Amino acid sequence: MRRLWLIFAQTATICLAVLFVVSTLRPELLTWNTRSSVVPVKEPPPEAPARATASFSDAARKAMPAVVNIFTSQQVKRPRHPFMDDPLFRYFFGEQPDLGPQRREGLGSGVVVSEQGYILTNHHVVESVDQIEVALADSRKVPARVVGTDPETDLAVLKVEIQKLPSITFARPEDPLRVGDVVLAIGNPFGIGQTVTQGIVSGLGRSHLGITTFENFIQTDAAIHPGNSGGALVDANGNLVGINTAIYSQTGVSMGIGYAIPVSIARQVMEQIIEKGTVTRGWIGVGVQNISKELAESLKLPAENGVLITQVERGGPAGKAGVQLGDVLLSVNGRRVADTSTMLNLIAGLQPGQQAGLRLTRDQAEMDVTVTIGRRPRPPQRK
Repeated sequence: MRRLWLIFAQTATICLAVLFVVSTLRPELLTWNTRSSVVPVKEPPPEAPARATASFSDAARKAMPAVVNIFTSQQVKRPRHPFMDDPLFRYFFGEQPDLGPQRREGLGSGVVVSEQGYILTNHHVVESVDQIEVALADSRKVPARVVGTDPETDLAVLKVEIQKLPSITFARPEDPLRVGDVVLAIGNPFGIGQTVTQGIVSGLGRSHLGITTFENFIQTDAAIHPGNSGGALVDANGNLVGINTAIYSQTGVSMGIGYAIPVSIARQVMEQIIEKGTVTRGWIGVGVQNISKELAESLKLPAENGVLITQVERGGPAGKAGVQLGDVLLSVNGRRVADTSTMLNLIAGLQPGQQAGLRLTRDQAEMDVTVTIGRRPRPPQRK
C-alpha cells in the first residue's frame, strides 16, 4: 500500500510540473485558457510582428536647420506723466527727470527660403522695429534687413548677408494638404530655443477670423505658442506647407487651435516682394457685406447669393463703371461670389489695368458691367 501511494504521489507531482511548464511557456495549448467574448472581435495572430512606433525624426532633422529665431528691438518714447502738466503737482513734487526713450524687445521665428539669405516670416514680427537680429540654427547671430512686408496677409521677407544657408524644401503644389495629415510646427516658443511640436491638419480654408484681410488659413492642433510666429509648418516629409501665424486662445498659450498661412499664398507674396519690394493686388473701390436670410427677405432677393454693395468710392473703378449702392455682386469674370472673402480674393487676384466683367442684381434684375481694375491701396502702417 505504501508503495502504491509513493507511485501516485510521484505521478501527481510530475503531472503538476508538466502542467506548470506548459501553462508558462505555451498557454495557448490549454483549451480552457481561451477567453470567451460577448462580441467576437478580430485580433492579430500571436506570430504577427510588433508594429514599429512612428517617428518624425527625419522630417524634423530635414527642416530644422532652415528655421531661425528672430530677435527685434524698437525704441519707444516713454509717456510723460499726466500730472506733470499740473503746476500744483510740480510745486510739491518738483520737476521729474526725463527718463528718455526705452527699448522694447520682441521675439519670433522665420524660415530660410533661399540659399541667398532670404527669410520668410510674419509681418507682425518685424512691424515698426528698429533692429533685427537673426539667430541661425548653427548658433550664429547676424543682422537682417526688411526687404518688404505685406500686412494684408501678415507676411514679410528679410535678408541676411550670408550665402549658402540651409533652406527649406517647399511642398509641391500637386501634393495638396488634407485634413488629418500629420504636420510639425517648428519655432522658438517663449525664447526657450528651437522646438518641434506635432499634430494634424484640423481644417483647411479657415476665414472670417479677423486676423488678416485675406484669409485662407490652415488650422492645426500642433502646439503654437508666442515666439512661434513666422516659423515653419511642415509635413511628415519635412516639406514646408505653411507659415505659423496665430492661435485661438483665451490664455495666451496653445489651446489646440493654431493657424498657418498656406505655402501657396506665402510663395506668391514672397516672390512679389523679392521682385518688386511690395505686393500688387486688384481693387475696384467698393465695400461689401454678406447677405443673410433676413437681409435677402428684406431686399426681396431671390436667394442668398452674392454680396451686397454697401459702399462705392467716388471716382473709384466700380463707381466709374456704374456700380451703385444696394447692388448685389453675383460673379467676377464668371466666377461665383459666395461671400465677402471670396470676392476680395477674386478681385485681388486681378492685375491693375485689366478689364473684368461683373454680374450684378439691381431691382431684382440681373445686369453686366465692365470695370477697369485699379491698384489696391496699401493699408496705413500702425505707429
